[in-house]
Amino acid sequence: MAKRNATRYPGVFYREAQRVGGRGTEKVYYVVFKKNGKLIEEKAGRQFVDDMTPAKAANIRGELIEGKRLTRKEIQEQEKAKKNIWTIDRLWEEYKRQKPGLKGLVQDENRYKKYIKPAFGSKEPKKLLPLDVDRVRLKMLKTKSPQTVKLTLALLRRICNFGVKKRLCDPLPFSIELPQVHNEKTEDLTPEQLTKLLEAIDTDIHPQAGPIMKMALFTGMRRGELFKLRWKDVNFEKGFILLNDPKGGPDQKIPLNDASRELLESYPRSKSPFVFPGRDGRQRTDIHRQVNKIRDTAGLPKDFRALHGLRHVYASMLASSGEVDMYVLQRLLTHKSPTMTQRYAHLRDEALKRASQVAGAIINSAMKADEKVIKLKEVKNLET
Repeated sequence: MAKRNATRYPGVFYREAQRVGGRGTEKVYYVVFKKNGKLIEEKAGRQFVDDMTPAKAANIRGELIEGKRLTRKEIQEQEKAKKNIWTIDRLWEEYKRQKPGLKGLVQDENRYKKYIKPAFGSKEPKKLLPLDVDRVRLKMLKTKSPQTVKLTLALLRRICNFGVKKRLCDPLPFSIELPQVHNEKTEDLTPEQLTKLLEAIDTDIHPQAGPIMKMALFTGMRRGELFKLRWKDVNFEKGFILLNDPKGGPDQKIPLNDASRELLESYPRSKSPFVFPGRDGRQRTDIHRQVNKIRDTAGLPKDFRALHGLRHVYASMLASSGEVDMYVLQRLLTHKSPTMTQRYAHLRDEALKRASQVAGAIINSAMKADEKVIKLKEVKNLET
């Protein structure tokens, strides 16, 4: 080993070594200090490569003694420890790797990138605080629906529980509370509002927003079902649309009615397998800005949900027609339970009342006609 050469700074020395990238030699500076009762020798840097001087080496030594700088060994141990740390980001990647065919993964990926990763991605589950989650919840509720917030926090909880189940991390030190969702709102449009909306759709220049809104109105399909719709799911010959994973349930079929058939047959196809693709032909994850623009152009209320609201309009039109019973409506809307369809029952009842009134009017008319016949006979009898 090369000879140690002292400097005028305590604990700083150098050795002569072959110069890196040049001829001759250069000085390599080292520092010596005690930490936790142990004598430690640490390389400070090379004379030319690192522009190291005895004075700079002395400053480094001071920082090492005060704990402001880590030794090379401590840095190596820290890097090694990092590789063993299961952050939320790392857990998410492992979660996806082990569940590649999981239904709804595309939507989960979108929620993760938009809401979870920026706030929690670099953290370990055990280091999350209730305040961290509350901040994200409150921030999201300013612009997002309670249902979106609920699905996002449920995903965070699911990722953490996955890590605990696989013994990759410690559990959360608290329970994540999910916001209550009262999703009983039933939106409807007057004939005048519907006319204005269709006019706004026909004059809008976005290639997908209008057709997507029309499909929601013509079929009652959910936003996610429209985004996932592939051309192979549309059976023009047999007249049905296959819904993949409708709201987490089994695949189901709905009729391809004349209005939706005409729309899809005239709609231009791209190289993407999706009917309404997103960027690079992949599955679309959002279109709220464009459909809200059409809603505003039509002068509809700001709280009218441009896609889900049209699903309600579709259901309301069927229920109020009096020609569709609740069971058929449940099947068309792919509701898991008849309870979910009952929100439209009052419209069906109104249709039945109107039908009953028609029947009553016919009977009354017939009775009045009979009365006239009877009176006419009485008059003739008197004349004779």
